[in-house]
Amino acid sequence: MADYFTHFSCLLDVGTPENAAQALVLFAALAKDEEDEVRSDGFAVSIDEPGSGRLWIRDEGSGDPEQVIGFVRRCAAAFGLTGRWGFQWANTCSRPRLDAFGGGAHVLDLATGETVDWISTDSWLAIVLAGDDPDA
Repeated sequence: MADYFTHFSCLLDVGTPENAAQALVLFAALAKDEEDEVRSDGFAVSIDEPGSGRLWIRDEGSGDPEQVIGFVRRCAAAFGLTGRWGFQWANTCSRPRLDAFGGGAHVLDLATGETVDWISTDSWLAIVLAGDDPDA
C-alpha cells in the first residue's frame, strides 16, 4: 500500500515579533474551534527565529495547502498585511504510482485576501497533453 504526502515549507512576514506571537495564539485557537472552517491540523507554525516577525509554516509529515491559505488570510486581516504572499507544495508518494506526484503554488493579495493566481501541475499537465491552451 502506498502513502501519499503533501510537503511545503514557507515564511509569512507578519511585521513584528508581537504580531508573530499573536499569530501563534491565533493558530492555537484554531486547534480548539471544531466549528471553524480553517483547521490547524494540516500544518505547523512557529516563529522563524527569536525576535523575528516571520512565521515558519510547514507540513509535519503531510499538510493541507488550503488550511495554510486560510490561516494566512486570517493573519493578513488581523495584522493589516499588504502585498503579495505565496507558497508552493509538492505531492509525493511512498511508492511509484502514475498519479502520485505533482504539486502547485498559490499567490494571495494580502490586503484583500483574494487569490492572485494559482497552479496545479496535475491539471496543467492534463490540459497541455489534451492539446488545450492553459493560458486561454
